[in-house]
Amino acid sequence: MNKKIILIIAVIVLIIGFFYFDLNDLLTLEGLKGSMAQFDEYKAESPLLVIGGFFLIYVLVTALSLPGAAILTLAAGALFGLVQGLLIASFASSIGATLAFLTSRYLLRDTIKQRFPERLESIDKGVKKEGAFYLFTLRLVPLFPFFIINLLMGLTAIKTWTFYWVSQVGMLAGTFVYVNAGTQLAQIDSLSGILSFDLIVSFALLGFFPLIAKWMLNMFKKRRVYKNYTKPKSFDRNMIVIGAGAGGLVTSYIAATVKAKVTLIEAGEMGGDCLNYGCVPSKALIKSAKVAEHMRHAERYGLDNTEPQFDFNNVMTRIHKIIADIAPNDSVERYTNLGVEVLKGYAKIIDPWTVEVALNDGSVQRLTTRTIVLATGARPVVPDLPGLEETGYVTNDTMWEKFAQLEELPQRIVVLGGGPIGTELAQAFARLGSNVTQIERGARLIKREDIEVSEFAEQVLTESGVKVLTSHQATRCEVRAGKNYLIVEPLNRADAQDKQSKQGDKQQEIAIEYDELICAVGRNARLEGFGLEDLGIDTKNKTIDTDDYLETLYPNIYAAGDVVGPYQFTHVASHQAWYAAVNALFGHLKKFKVDYRVIPWTTFIDPEVARVGLNEQDAIDKGIDFEVTRYDFKDLDRAVTESANYGFIKVITPKGKDKILGVTIVAENAGEFMSEFILAMKHGLGLNKILGTIHMYPTWAEGNKYAAGDWKRNHAPEKLLEWVEKYHTWRRG
Repeated sequence: MNKKIILIIAVIVLIIGFFYFDLNDLLTLEGLKGSMAQFDEYKAESPLLVIGGFFLIYVLVTALSLPGAAILTLAAGALFGLVQGLLIASFASSIGATLAFLTSRYLLRDTIKQRFPERLESIDKGVKKEGAFYLFTLRLVPLFPFFIINLLMGLTAIKTWTFYWVSQVGMLAGTFVYVNAGTQLAQIDSLSGILSFDLIVSFALLGFFPLIAKWMLNMFKKRRVYKNYTKPKSFDRNMIVIGAGAGGLVTSYIAATVKAKVTLIEAGEMGGDCLNYGCVPSKALIKSAKVAEHMRHAERYGLDNTEPQFDFNNVMTRIHKIIADIAPNDSVERYTNLGVEVLKGYAKIIDPWTVEVALNDGSVQRLTTRTIVLATGARPVVPDLPGLEETGYVTNDTMWEKFAQLEELPQRIVVLGGGPIGTELAQAFARLGSNVTQIERGARLIKREDIEVSEFAEQVLTESGVKVLTSHQATRCEVRAGKNYLIVEPLNRADAQDKQSKQGDKQQEIAIEYDELICAVGRNARLEGFGLEDLGIDTKNKTIDTDDYLETLYPNIYAAGDVVGPYQFTHVASHQAWYAAVNALFGHLKKFKVDYRVIPWTTFIDPEVARVGLNEQDAIDKGIDFEVTRYDFKDLDRAVTESANYGFIKVITPKGKDKILGVTIVAENAGEFMSEFILAMKHGLGLNKILGTIHMYPTWAEGNKYAAGDWKRNHAPEKLLEWVEKYHTWRRG
């Protein structure tokens, strides 16, 4: 027989026996008073036996979550006095609570985890960080029923030993009050007599103890981390922000808006990676490539196909003009006018309140500040490939400047990496006319998406002219007869044998000639040169370690953007910036946890791949009982009019519910009409609300409504509709 079933039966038998033999009558104030004389006789004859029996009964009552723990605590004081009674009741209650905790964990945790995996995971993260504090708070405040705390904590990931000792310490004050009252049992007429006004006030005051304890812990933490530093008596600035990308710009803007004196330090270009090397130039390139693709396939629109003719230098000139057009929004002049002091130079943190700036003009300036926000961004990863430096390469940071110097479009381009950046660039250059080969070590492109989305992406890239090699490892670069080659090999034997049979080559290695090699294998946080190592700020995970409030080891130093993660997106950096700014400036009054519940992103291939929340694979990994509602754009009028009726919407919902857990959209302009789902998830609106919203015709956003309609149709009340049909038949006579 299953061990869980045996345990459940045993618990049920004990509970039934407890009530069958009317033991619950003994655990009342009247029953306790009536039994005192007999207990005293037993105690006089066999004190150790009475103590042991009482201890065991107390443990069983609390372990089984039976009513009467409060009466037993009174009895401990009445039978054994304050000191001895306190010891017995304290240890018995803690041991019994731990047994109830373990029973709940053994019987219920797995079931709850399967039904509510996300919620329990979130709770477990909080418990892991501050579980002891939460439990201590609950134990101190008697408003929370003793047995409910035991059962609920068993569902969390708190360690058993932690649960026991925190319960032992946390319940001591309340146990003392009851045991002490028990010593005066003759004067107590009811349990409400214990909870007199004075005692209620005392218990309420106990509730403030956790807040005081937390304040003391924070003070201790500050003393510990700041012990080797001397805090200035006054400060030059309220805030210094290091890095003028999205995170740094928004942080400094907010600080200036609330009239703080803020300095923003940037050594390179204002606007960071997004403006100068990432989002802006890549989207400009993608647009040019898309126009070229439309010209090449103009018959789709009733026009004559034509091979696009262009000067590559003009394409790059347009890209740099677009950067220049947007740059004033992020410029030194604009932020100076907003009230931000901008210094161009390299910043290094000397101590928690002092930043040294090596200015670009050669001078050095030191500033003191109450708070610091690190928003230093990330840089492209360059793989450690033999021969790479000799043959040359570009990243998305260096490509735009180098390509602007070229007279012609590179004829042979190798893109190393199958993530969003590599995939976008591969398709764009292929559409412009380059012979592009994309190498991905993993089994598929954009691997964070569902398998069918990855397959769709590979299909459209192949149709655009990209030769995609997944499951291939780059091993080295070579120069042969003055030409550059990247050497790759398949990562599994099946692929190798297949290629050998096709090529008649006994070697697994494949040599790919290229004029330009674009490294797009990921990005790492910029951590070096800012003094973090000397301060002991944790960067072992290749990001700055922060808490839920974006606070680092030092309570006055915060971080935001790519340097923190967990999402390297411009919009997430801007989102984090609000929390970093507000917590840094006002955290001594009130702090806010960063909200990562609804994070969207888009991969800007054509068609776009937009995503928010969970996809199918995420839901499976988390053990969620879910269903998928899918709407294909082949029937959407707007998609048909644009000869772009391909792609789909996939909505993930819990079984039988319209709550949106995640959405993936593959379509032209997917990132634009994803916003409706983002808003719905943010504010807890389900598919029924989207279905009941008027959508303009003909628009792409109608697809959202049709997806909601498909969900509704799949959950139609069939039985009710049968009766409605009969009603209409009756009405017709």
